Amino acid sequence: MNSRDRTILAVNHQEPDRVPYDLGGTTVTAITRPAYLGAMKFRKLTPGIKSAEIDPIQQIIIPSETNLQKLNVDTRRIGAHRIPGFEWEKVMGYEKISVTDLYGCNWEYHREKGLYFNQSTFPLEKYGTLSGAMPHLNRIDWNAYGQILRQDLQSQIEGLEPYYIVADRNTAGLTENSLRVRGYEKWYMDTVLDTGGVEDLLERMMEDKIQYWDLVIDWAIENGTSDQIMVISEADDLGTQDTTIIDPGQLRAMVIPRWEKIFRHVKGRLPHVKIFMHSCGAIRELLPDLIDAGMDILNPVQFTAAGMELKALKRDFGDVITFWGGGVDTQNTLNKGTPEQVKDEVKKILDIMAPGGGFVFSPVHNIQHDVSPENFWAMWDTLQDYGKY
Repeated sequence: MNSRDRTILAVNHQEPDRVPYDLGGTTVTAITRPAYLGAMKFRKLTPGIKSAEIDPIQQIIIPSETNLQKLNVDTRRIGAHRIPGFEWEKVMGYEKISVTDLYGCNWEYHREKGLYFNQSTFPLEKYGTLSGAMPHLNRIDWNAYGQILRQDLQSQIEGLEPYYIVADRNTAGLTENSLRVRGYEKWYMDTVLDTGGVEDLLERMMEDKIQYWDLVIDWAIENGTSDQIMVISEADDLGTQDTTIIDPGQLRAMVIPRWEKIFRHVKGRLPHVKIFMHSCGAIRELLPDLIDAGMDILNPVQFTAAGMELKALKRDFGDVITFWGGGVDTQNTLNKGTPEQVKDEVKKILDIMAPGGGFVFSPVHNIQHDVSPENFWAMWDTLQDYGKY
């Protein structure tokens, strides 16, 4: 059974030969450079990298095709780089590296103490109201962007027929991008004081999302590869560790209907695709709304957040959505536990989530720099040995 067939069965709630494994299929199921290099060195594997700048902000990489195959990874990512042309757009300083994203937000990486790029400017923060700030929001040059995107997609798609291909997003989600361009404190205040401005900004972010997906779909149709794309991956962190980021009623009124428009538009053009939605945090009460909006796959399945207990999620939603993630806790176990604790947790989660299909193995979010090689391989070895049907 090849990777494509295996994952198709799983997301259609059937049991393949083994649980599919994702590493680098999206920019929220990937691995940071230090963790990857350490893990490969530990097993004396050549630490090849397919793409080092796929998301420099998070400092994640895509392993080489050779290593993806050695690791039995069933997924392959195609999609935009987070910072188009990062190599020639970044500004190299003595103490830091800086780069500007599509919406004019500046990000900085400090050479000595940095682990990631951190946001340093919020373009609309200085304005008194969000409604008044909207005319100043940076406009994306979609013609220029589209040329770069098409080149990226063409180079990424070749030779991927046996794999389950995920078309990944280009930027963060509707609320995440809104927070970044307006500033966190200002945006949260706007949700109370200037709801019209919040709606206008969300609408703009939605329109940009649809523009991006139309570019991807147009390219795929023109190149005869649209049937190879099995998943459309999006993300918007709607939860915190304990609750939703704002009142659930506001999310239902302002945010989720716009995601529904995006999902319906994509499925209208590619009816066969599954919609992958990444949202961290305590979002259980929003799951019925997201399902109604068109979500087929939930990630990262943050089971340490309030209300996200795995047995209950599998019981209540396991026949409707696929759980893509939740394979091991990345807040405590994978990075701080012993290899034995990692093995035990992976086994426990497989026992809960694997029966009946509807599960793709990936940790809860990206594998971070502080995950030891021993723990990475404890996770991987256990999946190989214990993840068979």
